[in-house]
Amino acid sequence: MTERSPAPGGLALVEALVNTLDIESGADSLDTAEGRAGFGITRDEIDDARALRESLRVALLAHAGHPPHRAVTPLGDLLAGAPLLVAVDQRDGSATLAPADETPLLSRVAAAVAEALVAGTWTRLKACEAADCLWAYYDRSPAGRGRWCSMQVCGARAKMRRYRAKG
Repeated sequence: MTERSPAPGGLALVEALVNTLDIESGADSLDTAEGRAGFGITRDEIDDARALRESLRVALLAHAGHPPHRAVTPLGDLLAGAPLLVAVDQRDGSATLAPADETPLLSRVAAAVAEALVAGTWTRLKACEAADCLWAYYDRSPAGRGRWCSMQVCGARAKMRRYRAKG
């Protein structure tokens, strides 16, 4: 849905997971083996991955100042089930938060969110305000006030609707 470049660091995983569902068409790439393979999940883990995806979407909508698109399990409740470790590099002593277990998607997402919190980039990952889109995008605007995944598509549609409503 967007021409934007992927989010930095671990946020690319979060962005990609949220964008597995095309709201407009209803196509969900988690329905395919190839789509699930990209996240290292099995058919049995689809429901959990979808719950995580929609909780992330609600958080990203909040980053952009928008209300939830539907009721979901709070993201904090889901991430509480993903323990993280402090990993210290022996060479330079730098420390990072890492998943206690690299396999589960939930653990990798928790680590990505923690990394983004430390880097100050978490709130720059947003969901498009267009109700028929809700695509995740990384807001690189100087003021951090982006509203749409694509100014050429969702932004233009919103502006056209406002213009027509005035008429």
